[in-house]
Amino acid sequence: MKLEGIHHITAITADAQDNVDFYAGVLGLRLVKKTVNQDDPTVYHLFFADEEGSAGADLTFFEFPGAPLGRAGDGMVHTVVWRVASREALEFWQRRLADHGIESRHEGDSLGFADPEGLAHELVVAASGDRPLVARHPEIAPEHALQGFEAVRAHSSAPTASEGLLEELGFEGGDGSWEARGDERGGWIHYDPPPGVRGLQGAGTVHHVAWASTPEQHDAWRAKVLAGGGRPTPVIDRFYFRSIYFREPSGVLFEIATLGPGFGVDEPADHLGEKLSLPPAFEHLREQVEANLKPVSSPRQRTAG
Repeated sequence: MKLEGIHHITAITADAQDNVDFYAGVLGLRLVKKTVNQDDPTVYHLFFADEEGSAGADLTFFEFPGAPLGRAGDGMVHTVVWRVASREALEFWQRRLADHGIESRHEGDSLGFADPEGLAHELVVAASGDRPLVARHPEIAPEHALQGFEAVRAHSSAPTASEGLLEELGFEGGDGSWEARGDERGGWIHYDPPPGVRGLQGAGTVHHVAWASTPEQHDAWRAKVLAGGGRPTPVIDRFYFRSIYFREPSGVLFEIATLGPGFGVDEPADHLGEKLSLPPAFEHLREQVEANLKPVSSPRQRTAG
């Protein structure tokens, strides 16, 4: 059994429309699902990805309106690492980000920056051999587009404490860097020393990182977590995928999510993310939910309109 790299990464935003404008408008991702937080259906859960809504490129956000800015601390993911094709792509992104008022740091084969709420990102020229996961955008050539996740970086004061569980889950590596690589994709987690201040969950911070499992092996992964000393939740049906959650010993909240059914179960591929999608268990709440949410549209919808 091997995990198929990173499935998705979920973070927090204080403003859904500003979030869409940055991630779909500036970074060129596709808004592939506009739904609600299933643990708090009064707020949005937004999913950005490549053109097909693939696991491996899926950055998601819970919107908590007006939430104060957070900061990453010990036991928290602090940086989302994306793949790009070349140094020319890095140069393109440095110019594009500057045009939108975003400062960046270009060092060798990487480019670092933060979104308007402070969530850190790094673009790296990666030679993983994995299929590029690219979204269409009128201002971004395919050869410059983001190509999916390479890694997450997390703070840990005791990264060796995580080694046993990571090894049980099939991660390979050591010395603070671990890769989950399956037949199709791989993804890394890198542990860095924590800052001298306590972390605060809030806007601009990562809530959890999910690793990808085939549907057939999902129950067996829960058993693996237990064997490695973790305390997983029961399997939870999220409609678009099934999930288990647990904290690994460094404190990072992990999820193992299935590759499917996917975002096409309730919207056609050409219209992903255009309407508010509610899983069947929440459909009876639609009138109440829609009354509590501000309308949100993607740049792609506004252009088409």
